[in-house]
Amino acid sequence: MVLGALIAVLALYRSLCFLHEITHQSQRTLPGFETAWNLLAGYPLLMPSFVYVGVHQSHHKLSTYGTSQDPEYLPFAQNSRMTIVFALEAFFIPAVLLIRFLVLTPIGLAWPRFQRWLVVCLSSLTMNVHYRREASPELVRKVRSHSTVIWLGWTALFVLAASGFLPWRFFPIWFVIVGLASFVNTLRTLGAHAYESSGEPLDRVGQLLDSIDTPGAWWTELWAPVGLRYHALHHYFPGIPYHNLAEAYRRLTSTLSVGQYSRMSSPSLQHSLRTLYQKGLHACK
Repeated sequence: MVLGALIAVLALYRSLCFLHEITHQSQRTLPGFETAWNLLAGYPLLMPSFVYVGVHQSHHKLSTYGTSQDPEYLPFAQNSRMTIVFALEAFFIPAVLLIRFLVLTPIGLAWPRFQRWLVVCLSSLTMNVHYRREASPELVRKVRSHSTVIWLGWTALFVLAASGFLPWRFFPIWFVIVGLASFVNTLRTLGAHAYESSGEPLDRVGQLLDSIDTPGAWWTELWAPVGLRYHALHHYFPGIPYHNLAEAYRRLTSTLSVGQYSRMSSPSLQHSLRTLYQKGLHACK
């Protein structure tokens, strides 16, 4: 069972990471992919595509990256305690998701004003808790419809459990699997940037210098799947599909004189996390 759980964590984590690819590829490029992904991964794991699509783009904008308006950036290099707390919070994400989609969804359906608040404050996968998204009528309808489908699907699961057709242990196992997958993703996120921005906007080169590639070996794909180990390269060329990033990295590092590019390459996730923690530790002294 432990081995099965480990495989489930890594496999489901990889499936979740395709959400990152959905945000960077158009519907024309991947017709039907977002719908299929929601049905197979997003809804069962309480991570529908709307929590990331339309949010992650702000992390790449030249006007918002590394600023207080960046949904995926915090000054970890200035505070080691923040790094530790952020990593441990990952284990509570399943609880937050259950409350958001199973408890608050029906309230939002009955109370339009509360539904709008859910869209603005509790419908985005972010690191920056102060981030707020614009509640356009189209987004409100999208969040409402997707949340309703999730609530109905999960209600059906509870009915099946109450009827004896589904073992109750399904739910704590789900909680543990999602919590571990969230923790792996949190560690990967902490190892994806130097987090040294002063809070001012950075241009494309600035984003490159503040991001980290971890080419690693085959096992690197386990914690940084779907091209995420080439995070610095992705920030400089965000339109390259994930399956071409490895070849792009190889060509770039073997044929071009890229100056400081080696600064953005890390030998391992452990090295990146240790470096980030030590920077925050020295900054606090």
